[in-house]
Amino acid sequence: MSITATFVVLAVAALHVYILILEMFLWTGPRARAAFGTTAEFAAESKALAANQGLYNGFLAAGLVWGAVASDPVGFQVKIFFLACVAVAGLYGAATANRRILFVQTVPAVIGLALVVAAH
Repeated sequence: MSITATFVVLAVAALHVYILILEMFLWTGPRARAAFGTTAEFAAESKALAANQGLYNGFLAAGLVWGAVASDPVGFQVKIFFLACVAVAGLYGAATANRRILFVQTVPAVIGLALVVAAH
């Protein structure tokens, strides 16, 4: 696999680790509230739900790292699966929560998919 494809896969993984941290540990703080556009009241009420979402983002990150380090054919298959999961989650988030998610989550995942397929 190309260095560029690996870098993009790991960058998408790092993004999801960051989202995990925001949602699981910093949800009620000013940084997460600014990132997600929530009020202090909403953040306090939805803390458990956000932590659950954060955990799922951690699973996405773990899968992407696994794909980046695993040898083929497993590595290729895992990268394709988890990048597709990220892209679909981003489409759903953009449609239901905030259009910005399309650019933050879906676009990098689709770029990663294209690079992984091209390098294969």
